[in-house]
Amino acid sequence: MKNISIILITVLLFASCGEGKKNSVEKVLESNNLETIRNKKTELVNDLQVLEGKIKLLDDKISVLDTTKKVPLITTFKATHEVFNHQLEIQGNVTTKDLIVIHPEYNGILTHLYVKEGQNVSKGQVMAKIDDGGLSQQLAQLQIQEDLSKTTFERQKRLWDQNIGSEIEFLQAKSTYEAQNKAVKQMQEQIAKTTVRAPFSGTIDDVMTEQGTVVMAGQSELMRIVNLDNMYIETDVPESYLTNITKGKNVQVDFPVLGINIETRVRQVGDYINPNNRTFKIEVGIPNKDKIIKPNLTARLKINDYTNENALLIPQSIISENAEGEQYIYVVKDINDKNEGTANKVIIKTGRTQGDVIEVLEGIENEAEIIKEGARSVKDGQTVKILYDSNSIK
Repeated sequence: MKNISIILITVLLFASCGEGKKNSVEKVLESNNLETIRNKKTELVNDLQVLEGKIKLLDDKISVLDTTKKVPLITTFKATHEVFNHQLEIQGNVTTKDLIVIHPEYNGILTHLYVKEGQNVSKGQVMAKIDDGGLSQQLAQLQIQEDLSKTTFERQKRLWDQNIGSEIEFLQAKSTYEAQNKAVKQMQEQIAKTTVRAPFSGTIDDVMTEQGTVVMAGQSELMRIVNLDNMYIETDVPESYLTNITKGKNVQVDFPVLGINIETRVRQVGDYINPNNRTFKIEVGIPNKDKIIKPNLTARLKINDYTNENALLIPQSIISENAEGEQYIYVVKDINDKNEGTANKVIIKTGRTQGDVIEVLEGIENEAEIIKEGARSVKDGQTVKILYDSNSIK
């Protein structure tokens, strides 16, 4: 601005000199005399120095007489104590312990299939039958032998109770009966494996084998059964949160595909840290009354891992850093009736962040007037004018 003033006054000066002076300069140039030209240049430089001195005097006088000061315009907000809930955001998958694929326990032909896809079944309900390969006939023969040995044993016992007969005959009859009884039970257990029952109440999600197919014990997949009542999310949490993520912590669960949010809690925390990725597992229970949440559904979790009942929060955008790596902000003090005050640089110590705000642990007090808009354009000790107090950090 000062240079512009000098140029304007210089132009006006030359203009006021009249045509005679112009001709004087032109005549000097036309003379082609080096000495004459240099003398003329010296004369003009001296005139310019005189003008600059006069301009400085004028500027000094203007600064004294001008009562309107140019001060930076800013906005502020008051830092007040509030509850700060920090949340760990991670992703997890929905699962259930009541989801299994049924495999046969016996080799044979699948003779009967009693269920279909989408059917609800109860725990213990018969879902399929495998041909027992003649075990039923063997069981019948064993039961006949068991009945005979039982009758023999009971007779020997009655005689033995009356002190009739030898002890060896009684013990032999008892041993034979017990052996036959065990043989019958073992055969019954073997035959029971040919009947496929529901391990829990649920829904047949998929039938994988058709009736009449030869199935192999422990290998063939018969059907998949699922129960959507006991749903939960399992996810891995970094070990650094081991002391903060505990059983009973509040959790917000978001299902992007379904567009729903659920408030729940951590129901189990693992006691083992995986050495490969330094994480531990947690389980978060999921209520599922409407049966719309399915296994393997992706979910976003926000787990409350830290709470400060009297936190001072500020926007991260207003924080600057000096050469020593210290963080600082500006507060306004000594505010007058014209909403003018002094900007003071304050070194702060920060804590956790959540979204666009950060917790201030040291450096400011409750009700501090903090510069928001214009924070990066002011200087320490500078007079500033507050346009308005936003009363909000947002």
